[in-house]
Amino acid sequence: MSFRHTTGFEIEFGDCDPVGIVFYPNYYRWMDAAARHFFLAAGVPSWTETAASDGIIGAPLLETSARYLKPATYGERIAVDTSVAEWRGKSFVLAHAIRRADTVLVEGSETRVLVRRHPDDPARIQAVDPPAWFREKLA
Repeated sequence: MSFRHTTGFEIEFGDCDPVGIVFYPNYYRWMDAAARHFFLAAGVPSWTETAASDGIIGAPLLETSARYLKPATYGERIAVDTSVAEWRGKSFVLAHAIRRADTVLVEGSETRVLVRRHPDDPARIQAVDPPAWFREKLA
């Protein structure tokens, strides 16, 4: 079983559409924020620190998806449960379950890859295999 972390958010009025339900792009914003909180809670150093030690400058997205099950509105507290669902060579998939109390509202995923500056052209980035320390922290 992999490391799991929960990040909490309060839905604000501005997070909702005119009907009063959460505007769907906000779920992606919360998943992205939850991913960073997940890394920090697992003990992954800041990207500034990993850039200095391993050359890793971040974990950009390759793909995202979301399945909307129930609506939510302003004033509600939600939680995003995050874990690694799959390792795929250089990439990995984060699973996110966004819930209000015990009710799952959204099932989402993000496929990410660790990157460094390309050695031949620093304006480009290059995917790298996740180092052993990174995988161990998320295990």
